[in-house]
Amino acid sequence: MKKTDLEKNQGLKINNTLRNSSTPDRFGKAGMVDRREQRKLDQAAGLVPFAVKLNGDLVKTLHEQAAAQGVTLNELVGKLLQNAVDAG
Repeated sequence: MKKTDLEKNQGLKINNTLRNSSTPDRFGKAGMVDRREQRKLDQAAGLVPFAVKLNGDLVKTLHEQAAAQGVTLNELVGKLLQNAVDAG
């Protein structure tokens, strides 16, 4: 074999080992829950996914308010919707 073929095979071998290896836990994967598990947790809490298309400026405002109040965006939107339903 030529030297270039040997280098190419070595590179392919390295790529295959990297592709087949898993990500170490130290990169944040240890504390995360997979989608299936998160869905089960949400269902147990009585949460239902609800997709809505909103104006970009409104979304920015909601993110800012959630950060200012120290709550998640889901909690803030849920609270705002509940207040609107109670008032209406």
